Parts: sequence; structure tokens; C-alpha cells
Amino acid sequence: MSLDSLKSRIPDYAKDLKLNLGSVIGNSELPAQQLWGTVLATAIASRSAIVLRELEPEAKANLTPEAYQAAKAAAAIMAMNNVFYRTRHLLSDHEYGNLRAGLRMNVIGNPGVDKVDFELWSFAVSAINGCGMCLDSHEQVLRKAGLDRDVIQEAFKIASVIQSVGVTLDAEAVLADAQ
Repeated sequence: MSLDSLKSRIPDYAKDLKLNLGSVIGNSELPAQQLWGTVLATAIASRSAIVLRELEPEAKANLTPEAYQAAKAAAAIMAMNNVFYRTRHLLSDHEYGNLRAGLRMNVIGNPGVDKVDFELWSFAVSAINGCGMCLDSHEQVLRKAGLDRDVIQEAFKIASVIQSVGVTLDAEAVLADAQ
């Protein structure tokens, strides 16, 4: 189970995805913890069992136990927050924004790793889940912490490629089962 194994499963019609997957992971300038935390969190957020099975062992090998747990926590908490805040934002009745959320989000304040890393992972998951409100919030925190736009873009490049690989491979699995 590895990046190479995952790339080998990508069909020829999606060659660009294979090249992009190798590039965003293999040529990333992110520090290892930021890179592999982003990979793990977005693999979880992609909802693709194939992608998660292939990338999780390599992510686990490249992360401390604390970072491994924090990346999973980022995927978990943002799965909830992205639905909640995206819904609030999309409702035409803006009074929902004045109501107390009443949801526990303690891990955001104490993720067990550098706050910037956790914010980056939360941002990448929010890109997959399509929550503009969360994207803006996490991007602002990252920019205030001194991260350049290039670094932030690296996270959503990883998210976009991992998501597209998951969609493609899951579709191929369904089509193969149908034959």
C-alpha cells in the first residue's frame, strides 16, 4: 500500500491525475508533517476507501502519533463544521448566524500539534467539503500566522488531486462490478 500503488490504479484516461498525484505529494515543498497530515486528512475527507487504504500507511509512517491523531481529528471536526457552517451561510434567513452553535469543537483549540498545521489540515478538508465560510476563516488564521499564499494553495492542490483520484477510482470500481 503506497503512493505508487495508488498511482498504478489510475486509468489511462486520467493520466493527468496520476501525474498530479505524484507531483503534489512527491514534489511538495511543505514540511513532512504538514504534507502528510494534509494527505491523511484529505484522504479521509475524500470518502474513498481505496484512497484512504493506499495513503494511510505512508501517512502514518511519516507522522508522529500526535500528528496522526490530529490529522484524523481535523477531518472529523471539519466534517461536522463544514456542514453546519455551510448550511448557516446558505440559508437566506441570516438570523441563524446569531444563534449559538452549541457544538463541541475543543480539538480546534487544543489539537495536540502546532496550531498552524491543524489549521492547514482543516483548511484542506474544508476545500473538499466546499464550505466557503470555513475556508475563509482558516485561510485568515493561516495568513495571520505568516503562511504565504503559495503554501496555502499547496494544501488545496493536494485536496483537489486526492479528491479527484478518489472519485475516479471509486467510479472505476463501480463500473468494474457492473460488468
